[in-house]
Amino acid sequence: MRLMRKHDPQLQEDGFHMLQPVASDVLPQLIQEYEAESDHGLRCWLLELIGAARSPEALPILSQELRSTDESIRDLARHGLQQLDTKEARTLLWQEAQNRKD
Repeated sequence: MRLMRKHDPQLQEDGFHMLQPVASDVLPQLIQEYEAESDHGLRCWLLELIGAARSPEALPILSQELRSTDESIRDLARHGLQQLDTKEARTLLWQEAQNRKD
């Protein structure tokens, strides 16, 4: 996380890519960081990592953010639910698609 907060864009990218393979191992910390973060770009990266964890533990936060007013956050939550690919995730995606049609 420290690298992702650096001012150097390359270090930020390095931090993101270091966390990708271990996202499921550090999921509780990622969720905690996401909920406390105010920087939009960092929130997007964190939500992407949360989705990449492909853990049922991510379902509540992904479900919540699927209803976000921020299109970027909504899209990342949708992608995370698609990656999760559980019955619950597919149900949420189907419901969200139905709501978009209305």
